[in-house]
Amino acid sequence: MIPEKIECEYPEIFHPFFAEPKRYNVAEGGRGRGASWTIARKLLIEASRSRQRVLCTREYQNSIRDSVHRLLVDQIYALHLEDFFTIFKDSIICPIFRSEFIFKGLHTAIQEIKSIEGITRCWVEEAEAVSEYSWTVLIPTIRAQGSQFYVSYNSESENSATYIRFHKNPPPDSNIVFSTYADNPWFPETLRREMEYDKRVDYEKYEHVWLGLPKTYGEALIMRGKIKVEAFETPPDAHLLFGADFGFSVDPTVLLRCFIKGTKLFIDYEAYGHGIELMELENFFLTVPESRRTLGGPKWEIRADSARPETISLLKRQGFNIIGAEKGKGSVEDGIQFLRSFEEVIIHPRCKGTISDFKNWRWKQDRITGRVIPIPAEGSDHSPDATRYALEKYMKKKTTIYDALARKS
Repeated sequence: MIPEKIECEYPEIFHPFFAEPKRYNVAEGGRGRGASWTIARKLLIEASRSRQRVLCTREYQNSIRDSVHRLLVDQIYALHLEDFFTIFKDSIICPIFRSEFIFKGLHTAIQEIKSIEGITRCWVEEAEAVSEYSWTVLIPTIRAQGSQFYVSYNSESENSATYIRFHKNPPPDSNIVFSTYADNPWFPETLRREMEYDKRVDYEKYEHVWLGLPKTYGEALIMRGKIKVEAFETPPDAHLLFGADFGFSVDPTVLLRCFIKGTKLFIDYEAYGHGIELMELENFFLTVPESRRTLGGPKWEIRADSARPETISLLKRQGFNIIGAEKGKGSVEDGIQFLRSFEEVIIHPRCKGTISDFKNWRWKQDRITGRVIPIPAEGSDHSPDATRYALEKYMKKKTTIYDALARKS
């Protein structure tokens, strides 16, 4: 049985993907443009009408949770196609046509991908992180007659392999669609609040994150060369650290969880939202695993912005082990020095607000000369501040992670 008629809405700007799909169908631009769920819908409709073998991939995927599996499942139900697909833990199939969705990470499984035969569609999500080596191996692997690529990414740098390959030198037989949130009629209100905040507070970040323009302030980035976005599993014996930064008015409120392993800092969970009210804080914090003591579990400490003692008091009454960070003169500078002393700060892909903050956290620049001024700019400091609070007990009277490890041992 073939679905007779599928009601499928999508931003009009992506019409070429449906009307005239080509070998390469590339969705480039800013956040909130609806590219990912549009591609998901396109591929699901095809797989419900003809036999397709769809490889869903990205550079880093340690588990199925890091893939587009959840997004595809959501769109199956949104399109009312649940009777045509069988959903497994690590794959999705359409038994009628024997269509199949396969999920693999390029960085760890590129050789395995080379051996998969008959791939007709390849969706590369978050393609900004894909290396030139991965592209070189992947592209000739997708060689079935009429096979197609769907590539979705937000521009990070003009020097990235993906930007050079598809923006600067687009291959023949390509649909290159650049879009922003303004092209998405279903742009969600939650994202709109974030967008308006960035536009008001940090226009350069707004241009990069929401308008999809490559960064122009690379030299001013505080954590330049230190940030890595990669899926990982948290060790069961990890000593967890929690830090919170409270938002004022429309400012974001952040709670994040991290741990130190060797000379690297790992951030594995976040709660990140704009306009969070006091009455919402308890449930907001509980979205971060182990933020409040579970039966028989450790009672991890949360260090939070001490400028909000009444909020800290409220959260204590709600069962959180939370105290105010001491901060003090020079704490920001010491915190930056300590964060930069890590070999890497590895952030899990699910921590989207934290990734954006750390990748856009930068020094002020002279408007005329462009020279970097050693004062942190406001706007992208919320997650870094929460991280500094989480690490405060390690930073006291220490200057680098190596000092902290030496004292600890």
